[in-house]
Amino acid sequence: MSSSSKNKITWDLKPLLSSETKEKIDGTLKKAADENTKFIKRWKKRKDYTKDPKILKKALDEYEHLSANYGILGGIGYYFSLKLSLSQDDPKIKARVNKLSSRYDKMWNELAFFTHRISKIPQKNQKTLLNSPHLKEYKHFIERLFNEAIYLLSEKEEKIVTLKAKVSHGNWTKMLSEFLSKEEEEVVNKKGKLEKKSFTEIRDLWSNKNKKIRDSASKAFNSILLKHSDVAEHELNSVLENKKNDDELRKISRPDTTRHLSDDIDAEVVDTLLDCVVSDFNTPNKYYELKAKLFGVNKLEYHERNVEYGSIEENCEYDKAVEIVSKVFGNLDKEFLDVFVSLSSGGYIDVFPKKSKLMGAFCSHNLKTHPTYILLNHTNMLTNVGTLAHEMGHAINNELMKKNQNALNFGSPISIAEVASTFFEDLILEELGKQADKEIRLSILMQQMDGIVSAVYRQVGCYKFEQELHETFRKVGYLPKKDIGKLFKKHMSAYMGSFMKQSPGSENWWVYWSHIRNFFYNYSYASGLLISKALQGKVKKNPKFIKEIKWLLAVGGSMSPKNTLKQIGIDIASKEIWNEGLAEAHNVLDQAWNLAKELKKI
Repeated sequence: MSSSSKNKITWDLKPLLSSETKEKIDGTLKKAADENTKFIKRWKKRKDYTKDPKILKKALDEYEHLSANYGILGGIGYYFSLKLSLSQDDPKIKARVNKLSSRYDKMWNELAFFTHRISKIPQKNQKTLLNSPHLKEYKHFIERLFNEAIYLLSEKEEKIVTLKAKVSHGNWTKMLSEFLSKEEEEVVNKKGKLEKKSFTEIRDLWSNKNKKIRDSASKAFNSILLKHSDVAEHELNSVLENKKNDDELRKISRPDTTRHLSDDIDAEVVDTLLDCVVSDFNTPNKYYELKAKLFGVNKLEYHERNVEYGSIEENCEYDKAVEIVSKVFGNLDKEFLDVFVSLSSGGYIDVFPKKSKLMGAFCSHNLKTHPTYILLNHTNMLTNVGTLAHEMGHAINNELMKKNQNALNFGSPISIAEVASTFFEDLILEELGKQADKEIRLSILMQQMDGIVSAVYRQVGCYKFEQELHETFRKVGYLPKKDIGKLFKKHMSAYMGSFMKQSPGSENWWVYWSHIRNFFYNYSYASGLLISKALQGKVKKNPKFIKEIKWLLAVGGSMSPKNTLKQIGIDIASKEIWNEGLAEAHNVLDQAWNLAKELKKI
């Protein structure tokens, strides 16, 4: 796992906190608290900013400065959350993060009056404020507050809702997650012997190339889920009831309305996306048919849907991965390359796996004035190159927003947050495909299809499951696990089709799926990837279109996703853009079928 001196392989967190002395930590927290307190004292008893554009501009400037430089906790919370991802079993860091989380909630409640009062500005005065030249840079931030105000409760009621969220939702889901994380079961290893594995390790073995190992892992996984299914039944019903109660208090009839509001997206756009993907469920069925043929079986087992076909296990050390990504990014735009070089050489990427480090990969940012950090678990496999590009796509998105937006507009709407990451990842995979022989190219195409099916069709299937889950709960008042399982299998089988078995035990796989507790989140994976696919098609036709994409990645929250995309000729309210994205998915699948036939694999 070598790396040249120009590529740093561990995080340098000193830009967030120069030392962990008590004096430094307390001093940083006190500075943030003092700035928050100053803002509260200055504006809490005033209401003139809700009427006069000039005064509101002054208040928003101060709020923006607070958000950019101090937030709630300064960089302390960010610092320790990153440290925890490197040492997950460190009780001292866990305790620190929990205490900071409680402190954050309290301070956030104290600051909430400001945006709440802006939200409650009478409609007759809203237009004047939105059209004021003084408030131009904050226009969409204010628009969002006005949109959310329709369902906003009083200040005191909102505080109660915030405070009860932990005990009525967060603690329930955390409880189940911790129960599952502590489970261990025996699983067949490479030598054919039983070996005890953790829940997370078992989950990662579903897709092992050795059928005995993955079947054994699936059996163990199903056993764990069944063991906790009674608890999960009560947990899910509790959070569903809490959600129902909150919606009734706010007079919300459609359960996914709050998700759409927080994501700054119209319900009609999400509905159009869902309709297009559901109408295309034959595509994953066709893909699983190809995969079953390549594996020489009539049907795949439920847990086998993401088993890697072929081999992409070529050695690719981190320096080589950096070289490949640098080439592709540099060919697209110099600024993309500059961001990549800055992060890879500046101590903002933690590269290799180590004991107690969080598995997987992520890109993280906090305040506008804070650095972007990327976590990888690079194992020198060719597939790791795509992961590096994916997370770096998020990083480029962050850095372009920092450069172009104020702190209140810093952040991509979740509906398009995955556009940058999947755009760059796919370009890297295409580059790897060009360099590879036909056998490896087929493997790469199959890997791409695994990602497309998981991100688009499976997530839409999950969203449809959630819709029926909430609707049914609100009709009957309580759902036993058997009925939850039936609904889950119904929507999973809808996208999987006839070449995938709904294997015994798969009816309980909702037990561990965290996203259904973070209500209606899943559509964003599909929207991000399909928009990305459509953009890739436009760049292939016209390489100069990359300038439009660069602009898109810099917009942040200054405009709604719908209006942002409309600026570059994309209408997400129509079926056309979603079908364009799906057409790109069809193209990948067709290439895989044709190459499999050419290689006489089927």
